[in-house]
Amino acid sequence: MSQRLSILVFALVMAALPLIPEMPPFWIVLLDNIGLSALVAMGLVLLTGVGGLTSFGQAAFCGFGAYTTAVLTTQYGLSPWLSLPASLVVSGVAAVILGVVTVRLSGHYLPLGTLAWGIGLYYLFSKLEFLGRNDGITQIPPLQIGHFKMLDAGTIYYAIWFAVIVSAILTLNLLDSRTGRGIRALRRGHVAAEAFGVKTARAKLLVFVYAAVLAGLSGWLYAHFQRAATPTPFGAQADIEYLFVAVVGGAGYVWGGVLGAAIVVILKEVLQGYLPLIFGGQGQLEIIVFGIMLVALVQFAPSGVWPWLTGLLPLKSRLRRPDTSIALSAPVRAAPPPGPLLRIDNARKQFGGVTAVNNVSFEVGAREILALIGPNGAGKSTTFNLITGVLKATSGTVSFAGQPIIDAPPQAITQLGISRTFQHVKLVPDMTVLENVAIGAHLRGRSGAIASMLRLDRADEARLLAEATRQIERVGLGDQIDQLAGSLSLGQQRIVEIARALCVNPMLLLLDEPAAGLRHMEKQRLATLLRQLRDGGMSVLLVEHDMGFVMDLADRIVVLDFGTRIAEGTPEAIKTNPDVIKAYLGAVA
Repeated sequence: MSQRLSILVFALVMAALPLIPEMPPFWIVLLDNIGLSALVAMGLVLLTGVGGLTSFGQAAFCGFGAYTTAVLTTQYGLSPWLSLPASLVVSGVAAVILGVVTVRLSGHYLPLGTLAWGIGLYYLFSKLEFLGRNDGITQIPPLQIGHFKMLDAGTIYYAIWFAVIVSAILTLNLLDSRTGRGIRALRRGHVAAEAFGVKTARAKLLVFVYAAVLAGLSGWLYAHFQRAATPTPFGAQADIEYLFVAVVGGAGYVWGGVLGAAIVVILKEVLQGYLPLIFGGQGQLEIIVFGIMLVALVQFAPSGVWPWLTGLLPLKSRLRRPDTSIALSAPVRAAPPPGPLLRIDNARKQFGGVTAVNNVSFEVGAREILALIGPNGAGKSTTFNLITGVLKATSGTVSFAGQPIIDAPPQAITQLGISRTFQHVKLVPDMTVLENVAIGAHLRGRSGAIASMLRLDRADEARLLAEATRQIERVGLGDQIDQLAGSLSLGQQRIVEIARALCVNPMLLLLDEPAAGLRHMEKQRLATLLRQLRDGGMSVLLVEHDMGFVMDLADRIVVLDFGTRIAEGTPEAIKTNPDVIKAYLGAVA
C-alpha cells in the first residue's frame, strides 16, 4: 500500500469514528486528547528520534500557543482563526531565541538546558498578572465557521485531526527531502554531516523551531477545546509524558508519534480509573506503571511499538530506482592554477602537550594518487581533519588550488571540491544506501524546508537521487541500493562511503582506510575504480595499512611517524628506505 493511500485510508477512518452509532462522548474526548498529544509527539519525533536532540521543554511551547490565543481572543476580541498564525509565530520566535543557545549544547547538557527553561517558563505562566497567574484565562471563545460553533468535543474533533493529518503529511514530506536527509544525518554526529555541506547549527535550529511550532499548534487547539488556559498542563510532568509518548510509539517514526499518543492517553485514563480502586490510594500511581512499561519496552521493542508492528507485516516495498539519465551535471569549477592541487606547509596540531602533527609538509598533484602511510597514532587521520576543516591547525598553512583553506569551515572546503571518507564508518544505519549516498549531493541541491514540506522540490530531488544512483552503480553496489546501510557488511559500508563522497564530484578525494574489511577481489575492483578516477582528472589522497594495495596503486607515498614526515617518494623508493623499514614496514618487507 502506498503512503498516499495509507494516509487517505487513515483520514477516512478517523472521519468516520464519531459517526459510529452510540459512540460514547467519553471516547471522543479521548480521541481529541490523543490528537493534541500526537501533534507534540510528532515534533519530538523529528527533534529527538530523527535529529538526536532530546528536549524536555515542549510543554512550554504548547503554553505559548495556548496563552497567545487566550490573550488575543479574550482581551482584544480577535477571531480565533486570526490568532492561529500569531500563536505559531510566538511559539516559533520563542524557539529561535531559546534554540540559538540550547541547540549548541551537547550530551546531557542539552536535555538539562531544555528542562531548566521549561520549568522557568512554567513558573512565569503561573506568576504573570496578564496571564491570570495560577487561575489562568477563562471564557476563551470556541472555534467557529460561519454560524457553526465548535462547542463540544465532537465538533472540534475534526479540527484537531485535520491538523494532525496535515502536520503528518508535511513532516513526512520534510523527511523525504534533501533537508530531511541533512537532519537525519545529525544522529551520527556533526562531523560527517558537515563534511558534505550540511550546516548543522542551522539544521538543529530548524528542527527545534519546527517541533515548537507543532507544539504551539497543539496549545492553540487545546485552548479552544478546553475554553481555558491554565499553567498546569504546561509543566515538567507534561514534558516527560510527551517524551514518553514519542519513545513508546517509536521516536524515529512520524506515525509512531500518533500511535504512542493513543497508547499513553488511553492507558493513562484506564490506570487513573482503576489503580486507586485496586490499591486504595489517591496518588498518581500510573507513573509507576509507565516506568515499568518503559523498562520493558527498552528490553523487547527498543525502537518503539510502531516499527515493531510494521516489522511483523509480510509486505516489504522496494524503492523505485531513480532514472540516472536526469542525474546532475558536474558543477563548473575554475581550473586550478599551475602547480600542486593541494599543498600542506609546516602543518602542526597540538592537543595540550601532545603533538599529533609535527610540522608536516607535502603536496598532492593533479591526476595523482598519493598514499599517506605510517603506524597507528602517526597522525594520518589528524592530517585529514586539518585538510577538511574538522580541526584547526595550531600553525602552518593548507591551500587547495592556490586558495588558503586553513581557517575555512568544512562546508566551504567541500564546496571547493574536496570530499572524504572516514576511518570509522559514518553512515546512518536506518537510512537506505540510496539515502545515505544522496547526502553527498547535499550542496548540489537548492530546495529548502518550505519547498520540501509543500512538495515543490520534486524535480530537484529527482536529480539528486539520480546522481546518487549513478554513483552507487559506479562503485558496484547497485543491487544494494534499497537496503538499510546498517545491514551491509563493513566492507560494503566503506564502498557506500566512497559513493557518497563521489556525489560531491570532487577534484580531490580523501580516503581513510577504504580497503579495510574488503576481500581480495573487492580490493582489486576498488583499485581499478581509483585508477579510473585518476585518469578522469581526479586526485586521490589515501590512508591505508594494506601495503600490497598501496604499493600497487599509489603514484607517490608520504610516510608519517609520531606526527613527523620521515620519508616521501615512489613506492619503489619507500620499500627500500631504511627509516621506513625501521618505523613501519619491518625487516621482512
